[in-house]
Amino acid sequence: VQLQASGGGLVQAGGSLRLSCAASGRIHRPNTMGWYRQAPGRQRELVATMSSGSTTNLADSVKGRFTISRDNAKNMVYLESNSLKPEDTAVYYCYLRGVGYAAEFWGKGTQVTVSS
Repeated sequence: VQLQASGGGLVQAGGSLRLSCAASGRIHRPNTMGWYRQAPGRQRELVATMSSGSTTNLADSVKGRFTISRDNAKNMVYLESNSLKPEDTAVYYCYLRGVGYAAEFWGKGTQVTVSS
């Protein structure tokens, strides 16, 4: 499984970005796809995930500001991030895990930088 993320960049506080991730290869279905992030000096943390059945899990820090969605037919997952804050600055990683499978797959990451 390969995951290719795009859409990161530099944005001012209060701005918005839309991240996209395309999955390819031998994808287990059903599955959970989503996003984690890692800021310098910090551990990787959950941002948002969504199952094939549209069950979502969002970190408290992004609730009300970020929205996750996916297109199962295209094997895509998206993260709409609004009202961005400097503390959202991190490398954002796309994630996929098949239900019932232990293997986790990660994209290379896309940098999001929010200036104050």
